[in-house]
Amino acid sequence: MTIITEGTDLTIEDGIAVITLDYPPVNAMSPDLMDGLYDALMAALDDPAVKAIVLACAGRTFIAGADIKSMGSGKAPKVDFFELQDAVENSPKPTIAAMHGTPLGGGLETAMTLHYRICTPKTRMGLPEVHLGLLPGGGGTQRLPRIVGAEAALDFLLTGRQIPATDALAVGLVDAVSTSEDSLRADAIAFVRQVLADGRKPVRIRDREDKHLADQADAGLFDRLRQQWAANLKGMDAPQAIFRCVEASVKGPWDAGIKVERAEFWPLMNGAQSAALRHVFLAERAAAKIPGLSPEVKPRSIGKVAVIGGGTMGSGISAAFIDAGFPVTMVETSQEALDRGAARVREVFASRAQRGKLSAEEAQARGALLSPTLDYAAIADADLVVEAVFESMAVKKEVFAKLSAVARPDAILATNTSFLDVNEIATAATNPERVLGLHFFSPANVMRLLEIVRAAKTSDEVLVTALDLAKKLKKVGVVSGVCHGFIGNRILRARAAQADALLGEGVSPYDIDAALVEFGFPMGHFQMLDLAGLDIGEPDPARAALLKAGRKGQKSGAGFYDYAADRKGKPDQAALDLVGEAFGTKLGSKTVPQDELLARLLYPMTNEGAKILDEGIALRASDIDMVYVTGYGWPAHKGGPMFYADLVGLPTVAAALKGMPGVTISPLLEKLAAEDGKFNG
Repeated sequence: MTIITEGTDLTIEDGIAVITLDYPPVNAMSPDLMDGLYDALMAALDDPAVKAIVLACAGRTFIAGADIKSMGSGKAPKVDFFELQDAVENSPKPTIAAMHGTPLGGGLETAMTLHYRICTPKTRMGLPEVHLGLLPGGGGTQRLPRIVGAEAALDFLLTGRQIPATDALAVGLVDAVSTSEDSLRADAIAFVRQVLADGRKPVRIRDREDKHLADQADAGLFDRLRQQWAANLKGMDAPQAIFRCVEASVKGPWDAGIKVERAEFWPLMNGAQSAALRHVFLAERAAAKIPGLSPEVKPRSIGKVAVIGGGTMGSGISAAFIDAGFPVTMVETSQEALDRGAARVREVFASRAQRGKLSAEEAQARGALLSPTLDYAAIADADLVVEAVFESMAVKKEVFAKLSAVARPDAILATNTSFLDVNEIATAATNPERVLGLHFFSPANVMRLLEIVRAAKTSDEVLVTALDLAKKLKKVGVVSGVCHGFIGNRILRARAAQADALLGEGVSPYDIDAALVEFGFPMGHFQMLDLAGLDIGEPDPARAALLKAGRKGQKSGAGFYDYAADRKGKPDQAALDLVGEAFGTKLGSKTVPQDELLARLLYPMTNEGAKILDEGIALRASDIDMVYVTGYGWPAHKGGPMFYADLVGLPTVAAALKGMPGVTISPLLEKLAAEDGKFNG
């Protein structure tokens, strides 16, 4: 007998009811899906011929989480999510979830209300809510520890990572893995038939106590786990709430634990951190949408890539393309430089093999994709050439003239410049419509940001190809117009100007860095300069004084900090004396409250972002936020410089900027502040 409602199929096969949900594209937890599941479940439970129930999904995945589009639609399901969970979990007949694809969030929480779970070998599951500043609010923090134990549960919940089938089986999150991707349905039916044959009675996850009893017997468990996850918990609302929920689960009983979970959920949902993380989530998707581009414009197929330069950036860029499966020809000017560059690339893969991230065979295969050469003629068949040579306009124009002579006339030519005028670089090339900037961030094979600099003559096809490449490289491509420093480095100059001004007023660089780290940056401004090298970038009095004393930063063992003991660096009075002398002041003589320091350092960044937005260099405020979150260490839970200013309030930001040295307020910021408006409306 088969009962079909729109999107739901109930088939009864020799006493086994198979409920199949089919709500494209990803079987999201919408009111329609919930109604279909509830109706089919009730029908199966009411049928005396049904002895057990299998829940499966058609299409590319099992329930993939909540349906964001249906939120706020006004349509309500027959029963809410919690009532649906109770109905499923309280089934007196054995139930099994047959999972494939990516059961995430509410999808996995639903699967955990069934008595058993089976998945295909390629299934990846998870509870990724922490990435949005939330916690699994459908019992996930309570059921998961009962299945896998507190330690494994916290690993899954605090990282939000997708769990492969092998790991899920090892910890007991699934009870079986199907023999193939195609045999899931048959294997699920066979599994539940065996349950019936064995006479096993349904046991709700909420009633399982074996893992909890083991955790309760370990008196120091949560002290150890709190120390283990200290970095994830520091200053982060959702991880802290998740930790409290797991503790409540282990302490029990069920009713008390679920009460804690529900009490913790709504403050997160309404909190600033979740709002920021949801903004970042949506901003990443928005960055790929370029106004005015015709849908008829399609990306070119890129097969072979050439990289000019084998230094730090050139080797990192080469490794990034090789990671994505592209064969790369690396060109250098001397055999010594070429050998160093090739060795850097191969070391990337060898290091991963040593850490168990790649097999030795995979590392060797990736290294084989690199073809080092001194001969420019070797790039004649390249589809894309990325220049990564010394940051000099004369040098870059010389390289582009050479490229025009040897590369195919339709090959895309990209410059990795951090500051220089891409329009001027393009004048050295034939067919300038194929020229653009691809500004990678160091280390290029790790950092997610790729600033795509659209020159005046860059064709739409070349731009679309660059955006497509960013996806293939697993990077966030953000389009920028041409200006000095583009989006990221231009804004960074505004922070640098205030940091230098504060030094001139007698504020210690260590106080400045401490304020930024406390805000959530991985390192402070002067720590960043030491890491990059004080001999890199535009000179200023502080760096000039340190360089004169032979202090180049980490690479020389000393800069603003002393790195004699380790790479973390320690404050150094000698550096304070040198920089103080350059500014004619004593560093550390002035103390500024942390909130004032942050205003001095961060608000000018927003102000410069507003100018960039007003000039059309950035397409939208959220693009600026993406540049800073993915490329400059701005903490994602603070949303980026434009979102953060919206949160603080633009009138507050504008008022603070009026008293700052060297700051000219952006007309756009002033206008929005007067209207009490926002950058991200």
